Amino acid sequence: MEVKERVELQLGRAEEETKRLAQIWEELEVLGDPMRKEVAAVRKKIDMANRDLKPLGQSCQKKLLTESERQRMKKLEELSKNIEYLDKDIQ
Repeated sequence: MEVKERVELQLGRAEEETKRLAQIWEELEVLGDPMRKEVAAVRKKIDMANRDLKPLGQSCQKKLLTESERQRMKKLEELSKNIEYLDKDIQ
C-alpha cells in the first residue's frame, strides 16, 4: 500500500471512531439528563420548603419570646405581691 492509501484508511477509521464516540456521548447525555432534571426538581422543592419554613420559624420564635415575657411578668407580679405581703407583716 502506498502511504496515501494508509493515511486515508486511518482517517476513515478515525472518522468512524469519532462518530461512534459522538453517539456514545449522546447516549450518556440522555441518561444523565433525567437525573439532572430530578435533582433540579428536588432542589427546587427544598428551596420552596425553606422559604415556607423561614416565616414559620420566625413566628414561632416571636411566640416563644411573647410567652417568656408573660412568664416573667407573672413572676414579677408574684414577687411584687410577696413583697407587699412581707411589707404589711413587718409594719
